[in-house]
Amino acid sequence: MRYYADLLKLRCFTKADVTALTGSSTAASQLLTEYHKRGYVDQVRRGLWVTLGLDDKQPVASRYQIACAVTPEAYVSHHSAFEFHGYANQVNYEVCVTSATRFTPFEYDDVTYRWLAPRIRTGTVPAQPGVLVTDLERTVLDSINDLEKIGGLSELLASLEMLPYLDGAKLLPYLGRYDKNVLYQKTGYLLSQFNQTLRLPESFFAQCHAHVGKSVRYLDQDLPDGDKTYDPYWQLVVPHRPMAALTQGIS
Repeated sequence: MRYYADLLKLRCFTKADVTALTGSSTAASQLLTEYHKRGYVDQVRRGLWVTLGLDDKQPVASRYQIACAVTPEAYVSHHSAFEFHGYANQVNYEVCVTSATRFTPFEYDDVTYRWLAPRIRTGTVPAQPGVLVTDLERTVLDSINDLEKIGGLSELLASLEMLPYLDGAKLLPYLGRYDKNVLYQKTGYLLSQFNQTLRLPESFFAQCHAHVGKSVRYLDQDLPDGDKTYDPYWQLVVPHRPMAALTQGIS
């Protein structure tokens, strides 16, 4: 158990990390084989390992720490970021991992880790040791932009309903980096529905409206035919039902 304490500090690690500890690639391979047999470590996926607790033999790394160790530049995003920040209405057994380096989705310890491409290159914050996560403002915009990839409209609305605030001074620069008129439309409409809680200034919504293009867009392509209405201000086809009803799911 000479190196167990070192691996316990790392939580998630690669063979290169073990090589740095042992001094050679051969010794690292031997150590990993031995520690795996003894139940000290487990292989998450090819090239990535996690330390196990001596008592319960469970990973000492959280799902978020594992996610951020998948690639050197990986971070937690979308509905997983809402979950990390405490604004998700249910625990999801899929973790969204944004990374410039693409990887094939994989499952470990009953959790699926799914790759998403980075949309912009700002708006991440270090959280727990080994965890990099999008801030709330970036999380909101990523989720609106990738609605079909994060569990749908009802999941997003449930999170928005829980948010105590958003910072317009952060949202607008992020929107500028996205540079998509449709995202301004959707963001302006959705956040206006929750602004009694979010308390965003009218100037924020004016800026969003200034970027509304000439095209009529759909807030969600999966809206059923019987639950659609047109919002002329935002030039969006939106749900006819109130937002509160939609947090219970769209059927």
